[in-house]
Amino acid sequence: MSLEARSHGLLARLSRLSGAEAALLAEAMLVLAFSSAAIRFLPFAQVGRLASRRLGRARPRPVEGLAGEVAWAVQACARRVPWRAVCFQQGLASQIMLRRRGVDSTLYFGAAMGAESELAAHVWVKAGPIEIVGCREAAGFAVLATYPPAPGWRPQSNRIAGRGHFDPIRS
Repeated sequence: MSLEARSHGLLARLSRLSGAEAALLAEAMLVLAFSSAAIRFLPFAQVGRLASRRLGRARPRPVEGLAGEVAWAVQACARRVPWRAVCFQQGLASQIMLRRRGVDSTLYFGAAMGAESELAAHVWVKAGPIEIVGCREAAGFAVLATYPPAPGWRPQSNRIAGRGHFDPIRS
């Protein structure tokens, strides 16, 4: 498909969005860009603090609806940006947007050993039992950290499949 045809299709889809949906997409694009830059240029501890920001004022809407809208907007933008926007970038963007809206969500940082003994990392976000982004792919990953940290929380294991200690803050 030519660039012109793809652009026309994208513009047609954008013109069918409500003002609120277009605003949510614009916010998601900005927060995704900010999240990507933060992950690239800030130390992990500072990124963790971003993911642990205080809750904003709660909205008088069901969490499920807000969560679904944020997930849709972030994932739609992530598919179209010209930079790498995978689980970590999408998770941080979703977490920032949800917490800004007063949704008590948690960003999970996990790791697992890959098929060829390489360390694989993954990020996913949940709001209580509600899965936001990255949850389907999270099976098999040991939780190394949560943001914000849960009171008294400890990692499932200090060893990833017997391969030694992994500290996401110092790696």
